[in-house]
Amino acid sequence: MSKRITKAIVPAAGLGTRLLPATKSQPEEMLPVGRKPVVQYVVEELQGSGLTQILIITGRRKRAIEDHFDEDPQLMIALQEAGSEALLRELSFEGKSRLFYTRQSNPRGLGHAVSLGADFVDGQDCVVALGDSLIGADDPSTPVRAMIRAFRDLDAAAMVAVEQVPEQETFRYGIVSTEGNAPGESLGAGEPLPMTDIVEKPPLGTAPSRLAVAARYVFSPAIFDALDRTLPDRRGEIQLSDAIRLLIQKGERVYAWLLSPDQPRYDIGNFESYFRAFVEFALDDGHAGVALKKHLHRILREPAGDP
Repeated sequence: MSKRITKAIVPAAGLGTRLLPATKSQPEEMLPVGRKPVVQYVVEELQGSGLTQILIITGRRKRAIEDHFDEDPQLMIALQEAGSEALLRELSFEGKSRLFYTRQSNPRGLGHAVSLGADFVDGQDCVVALGDSLIGADDPSTPVRAMIRAFRDLDAAAMVAVEQVPEQETFRYGIVSTEGNAPGESLGAGEPLPMTDIVEKPPLGTAPSRLAVAARYVFSPAIFDALDRTLPDRRGEIQLSDAIRLLIQKGERVYAWLLSPDQPRYDIGNFESYFRAFVEFALDDGHAGVALKKHLHRILREPAGDP
């Protein structure tokens, strides 16, 4: 059995153009969802999964991410003196893991961003978690912990989280094929499914399944060799899905891990999904959620205006 996995890579170098103008001067990963910025949820999820060393791949105009995770002794002392125990708990992520940073100055795709973590991983297994996607489970760390266990038990080269999406939306995602499953078949969550193929954003009507890649991965070091051999796509980008496909074609053990319905993924990549995530997380807030729910009930009962 492989050694305990302690390292994670968080790609957070995207330009965030679909969220302009909100992202003109701040990273999309720093947009608040409820009380926290997106990337803080991701880091806390990884910490809860036992990852003690986390590399965040940043880009231009993303220094705010590093500033957010910097320890601030003066702030902590001020909060302690003020008796702000709740705020101190909200900042308890500080010191639970070591954070490292490197920059992808010229965005060349997700695969290229992940490849920048090769020296950091240093021949070990690792987790990859996209910095603009949240897991909405009661315990958001549950899926990654389960994926790590299955990855080690199966001596896998890759374990890829997936979610079932409507057929008409498959063109937006990387879509995987799994062994022995028909394209329209509903599958049980929480078990590894051997992958036979993966295709990035297939044209509408051509998707081999409804299983969409869901922004969480566990990899052996073989992924970095595959990324080195992956050719850029027509936009000049290195796609992580193409590297995973090379692993499959090489005969490596690659599995999909289907998230359960109570483990929804929130993609903060466009305003519609960002608004939805913000509202759902805010409604779940232990302090302000009840008042917000009453407010929404009130305004939703008002007559709608002309579209």
